[in-house]
Amino acid sequence: MVYWGIRGLCAGSPGAGCAGDTMGVQLREIASWAWNRKFIATVLVMVTLSIGILIGTVISGHVNATHAPVSSGATPLELPNPVSMSNSFAAIVSRDEPAVVNISTTQVIDRKQQPQGPRGRGQDPFQDFFNRFFDSPDQSPEAERSLGSGMIVDKKGFILTNNHVIEQATKIQVQLNGDPTLYTAKLVGADEETDLAVIKIDLNRALPILRLGNSDGVQVGDWVLAIGSPFGLQATVTAGIVSAKDRGNVGRQFQHFLQTDAAINPGNSGGPLINLRGELIGLNVAMYREGQGIGFAIPIRQVTEALSEIFIPEVLHALSFGARIKSGPYPLLVTTVEPNRPADKAGLKVGDQILQVDGKTPKGFIECSELLNVSHRPTTLLVARKGSEPRKLTVSLTPLAMVIKEKLGIDLKELTPELVRALGVKSKVGLLIADVEKGGPAEPAQLQSGFLITSINAQTTTDLMSAVEILAARKKDERVRLTVLVPQRAGKLVGYRQGSVDVKLR
Repeated sequence: MVYWGIRGLCAGSPGAGCAGDTMGVQLREIASWAWNRKFIATVLVMVTLSIGILIGTVISGHVNATHAPVSSGATPLELPNPVSMSNSFAAIVSRDEPAVVNISTTQVIDRKQQPQGPRGRGQDPFQDFFNRFFDSPDQSPEAERSLGSGMIVDKKGFILTNNHVIEQATKIQVQLNGDPTLYTAKLVGADEETDLAVIKIDLNRALPILRLGNSDGVQVGDWVLAIGSPFGLQATVTAGIVSAKDRGNVGRQFQHFLQTDAAINPGNSGGPLINLRGELIGLNVAMYREGQGIGFAIPIRQVTEALSEIFIPEVLHALSFGARIKSGPYPLLVTTVEPNRPADKAGLKVGDQILQVDGKTPKGFIECSELLNVSHRPTTLLVARKGSEPRKLTVSLTPLAMVIKEKLGIDLKELTPELVRALGVKSKVGLLIADVEKGGPAEPAQLQSGFLITSINAQTTTDLMSAVEILAARKKDERVRLTVLVPQRAGKLVGYRQGSVDVKLR
């Protein structure tokens, strides 16, 4: 008979033992062993997890502890709010954009060519010089037009821009922001070396101006805005950062630029680069054509140094003063006094501070130069000198042309675009003799009206001021050598032959 038991299957009577009992005992032992192992494994896992959590907590606490000791003066980094940043940009543009102008120029260029003959067969040996420095009037003139930007730096209409924007322009027109009228501007002064120029428009109202900032305080990574008229699109604003400072080997070797990734395109030249305080820190001048996001601006420090050479009576009003005033606000510091010039004769010294001009207090160096030309009578300056009480000095400004005539006995004129075209020469090649005084120092040298003086004592004379500066340093009866171009006409062709003469100063 077969019995079913809970431990297994056993053949035989119910009371008899069998091998199934032994197997049942073994199974119970195995089950007990397995349960014990599972328990131990579970305990080990729990202990491992506990140790891991404990270690993590300790490490986390240690890391926090290393960041905890922050200096009391430190400020936690805060990301700017995009909305507030946008609002600050809008506020700057709203305040500064009215002072940014669009400049359009017209330049009449004579496309002239000389008749070319076979080499060595009657060719004028002067031809090489002629071709390098002059044009020959054979073809009709053509008009070229260009666009640029500028900024108003004085409420009376003085506008700062790049020299290359207005260079050799026969007509300069300015369009103010929000005003469709084209105002004709005149060139006040230019500096080719720094590529800066000042032009002026005459309006019967005060104009908005840009405040000058400090380019030396600019840091790489600072936000900046560029405003201008790229491709003639007036009042275009772009934003970026200062990518580099003192960038050299770009353009003229001696110059150093601010580099920015704010978009600067053709037409932006002469426009402002502005910081987040709305201050002018640079003059946009160029872009890197081989790449994107690479633009350059002249730092405002270099701009103001050049302006101090433009906003002087010699440039603004063709009056001889002979002193330089540091660009900036009141009080005005005298940085240079040239010997034997009106300022020197009046007793002005380097280091003096100009407090008043004819009883009026100038707010800046531009207004000071303007006040010096209010009247043609002697001007009274109130100056402060270190270690003494303020004193009054009387200075008599003399027209530049008169200074030259007193020394040489000739009337000289600067070359205007119209004269350049009429004479068939390149611009700024020299000064035109308009008249020679009878019995004067220049008459024995047989100088005549129509001649061009290109240098005095081997120093170039492209304007009246350069000639005055050379002559003022020379004494009576001293001889100077003038380099002269004498016109030679053959029908419609005009050539110039170079020579030199010595003139005794009076």
